[in-house]
Amino acid sequence: MPWILLRAESGSYAVLWKDAVHETILNNKFLIVRNKELVWRREDSQRFYQEHSGRFFYQRLVEFMASGPMRAYILAHEDAVALWRSLMGPTKVYQARNTAPDSIRGAYGLTDTRNTTHGSDSAASASREIAFFFPEFSESHWYQQDEPCLRCGLARYDAEECVHSILKAGMTESS
Repeated sequence: MPWILLRAESGSYAVLWKDAVHETILNNKFLIVRNKELVWRREDSQRFYQEHSGRFFYQRLVEFMASGPMRAYILAHEDAVALWRSLMGPTKVYQARNTAPDSIRGAYGLTDTRNTTHGSDSAASASREIAFFFPEFSESHWYQQDEPCLRCGLARYDAEECVHSILKAGMTESS
């Protein structure tokens, strides 16, 4: 289960971009377990990216991530981390534009720091990042209770909430 973070510039481009990425998520059959809009303070950004402190891009990254609204998602899919990383494309935007122009970063990235999306690089990273952004979410409970139902196809996408939920007994996906 990966965790992803989307951060775009403001204005109509951001709306178009966020809608396009959301459609990419759905078109690739990811289940949206949770999502939320958030705005970071500088301190939040520093805490999240502290492993990069001292690196040449750290200050730019901290400032960018604290400069406006973003959306965080928890996604589920078979081999989710690898699939999401493939859809994001290379971290470096110039490389993404040349080698994966249809990837999210190839299509929407602006610079290496402002490359539009973050995705967990492993299941362990995803767990740590999910706990950071969704402290109320119990990953173990989800795997025990919800995941088996979703894996059996008992998921319904709620367009109003922009998440997938478990179908209740007697409901169909179109209910």
